[in-house]
Amino acid sequence: MDSVIDLFEHHRPRLFGLAYRMLGTPADAEDVLHDAWLRLHAQDLDALDDPEAWLVTVTTRLALDRLRRARTEREAYVGPWLPEPLVPEAEQPEATLERGETLTLSFLLLLERLSPDERAAFLLREVFDYSHAEAAAILDITEDACRQRVHRAKVRLREGRPRFDVDQAAQRRLLQRFVAAMEAPTLDTLRELFAEDALHISDGGGVARATLRPLHGADRIARLYLQLGRNFTGPGVRYEPATLNGAPALFMRDGDTLLAAIWIESDVDRITAIHALRHPDKLARLLAVTKPAGTASLH
Repeated sequence: MDSVIDLFEHHRPRLFGLAYRMLGTPADAEDVLHDAWLRLHAQDLDALDDPEAWLVTVTTRLALDRLRRARTEREAYVGPWLPEPLVPEAEQPEATLERGETLTLSFLLLLERLSPDERAAFLLREVFDYSHAEAAAILDITEDACRQRVHRAKVRLREGRPRFDVDQAAQRRLLQRFVAAMEAPTLDTLRELFAEDALHISDGGGVARATLRPLHGADRIARLYLQLGRNFTGPGVRYEPATLNGAPALFMRDGDTLLAAIWIESDVDRITAIHALRHPDKLARLLAVTKPAGTASLH
């Protein structure tokens, strides 16, 4: 028993990193790992030539099955769907494993452009550095089919990838400017924050108030946040700097209530995309592990 536990725990960070990137929610990734553990527990280890390859194969195929079901559910989701962050303290092994930029919430959302099969092939080859032959064996497809899936995935991701690669210090400065603008919101100060073709996506899942479609354009986004700034006032309303999945973010709170988790994409000077996670169920886990910092109050 100890050898089985040790084997699974040794590979657990890698397996979680794969499952989470596949599914976009920690809870689903944990469910996949639980199922993989049950299968390993029932397996004769002596019969495995390569336990790591076996575990990666099982985890990938379990995640693929779950993602196919999730894609159907997400088609019926009310409004835009956003991935769920890891807990802030989860700059755990999972969060720094492999290539950290592929763990950001913006990149996880970009992966939603891919079919489940393309997503699996791309992650195995481009993030976890398996050869095309190894990835093909894991997916039980031919090597040519694997190459085709990876190629299609790269094309789709290239079309949606942010145009600018901005360092985190610049993003934090933009978030600070956003908080300052929300303290005394005017249409002009808010509009100056956003690129002309900026995008706003908000996930309320039909449970919390949120825009039901992406908003495009600096003017429309500025008007939205002007209204939000006027609606959410009082000494208990504040924005707190945070780090989510290794990237700068904000928590919007009203007293002890977490109203939103916000992250951005940007060029050097302007916000090119702003994402607001509003779904109470997705925020609940973040609320359970974060404490109000009392910073950036809005009056």
